[in-house]
Amino acid sequence: MVGIKDVAKRAGVSIGTVSNVVNRPHVVAAATRSRVLSVIEELGYVRDESARQLRAGRSRVMGLLVLDLGNPFFVDVVRGAEQAAHAEGLNIITCNSGQRSELEASYLAMFAEQRVRGVLLSPVATSGAALGAFRRSGTPYVFVDRKVPASEASSVSVDDVAGGALAGRHLLETGHRRIAFVNGPAILAQCRDREQGLRNALAGSTAELTVLEAIGLDVSSGRDAGARLLGMSPRPTAVFCANDLQALGVLQAMVGAGVRVPDEMAIVGYDDIEFAGAAAVPLTSVRQPARRLGRTAAELLLAETSDTKPERRAVVFTPELVVRESTRVRR
Repeated sequence: MVGIKDVAKRAGVSIGTVSNVVNRPHVVAAATRSRVLSVIEELGYVRDESARQLRAGRSRVMGLLVLDLGNPFFVDVVRGAEQAAHAEGLNIITCNSGQRSELEASYLAMFAEQRVRGVLLSPVATSGAALGAFRRSGTPYVFVDRKVPASEASSVSVDDVAGGALAGRHLLETGHRRIAFVNGPAILAQCRDREQGLRNALAGSTAELTVLEAIGLDVSSGRDAGARLLGMSPRPTAVFCANDLQALGVLQAMVGAGVRVPDEMAIVGYDDIEFAGAAAVPLTSVRQPARRLGRTAAELLLAETSDTKPERRAVVFTPELVVRESTRVRR
């Protein structure tokens, strides 16, 4: 690779002059600056940012590790985090664990080795060897879409128990008494909390609840759950899914089988991604403020890595039910 010494030699200036052109161009005479910039372009010189950050003692890069970048919810989380980071002149490296603990461990180790400023983390689980090893590295981190005690770490999350209860009450109010819940991987606290909220809402009612376990939080898992719903007798009249991608898969299965939504099967999703409102039958969904989650988490991490180092915080947002055609009131 071309180094700063190569540029200085070709331009006939000192290494310090090249450094000033790159970092403080206003202190270099215009003619000299122009000559050095021409050589930089000619040789393809790229500043060694990692070395500069090590000398300064503080990285200008944050890490962000999410569960599934195929889910538009997490894409919006990333956008919110980038907004806060860019406002402070920082960049973000985004990685996708795919809900796999071993991949999560690999990325966390990479972040620690690269000495990033800090990490925004949506973990597969808050316990386990991978996270324990990362904690010992001393790298600052903030949990995103996961609530933990403030004594452990700062976190930004949504009250998923309340969100599940919103869905359950809505289905009861629209006349449903045979209700199914399509769950996600049991290791994810978000899925467990949404199921608990649904159960809380149905407690004391005459509603019957059927829980279908799914291996993922994607459209394919939703289609599989939809096929299982179609084979039930008596069939539930409503289904609440752990996220919108599952709900879209269930919707595909129902439409493909000629089951009318919502007359024969009402569907509620979770997250309120853009595709929920744009579906063939617009989906009712529990909305999470995804961009605010990412932006707030990044702001907490920036504060924790500043000189003031405020106390850790657990920020919890309240979800909102967005009612659309997939659950309109039954006649």
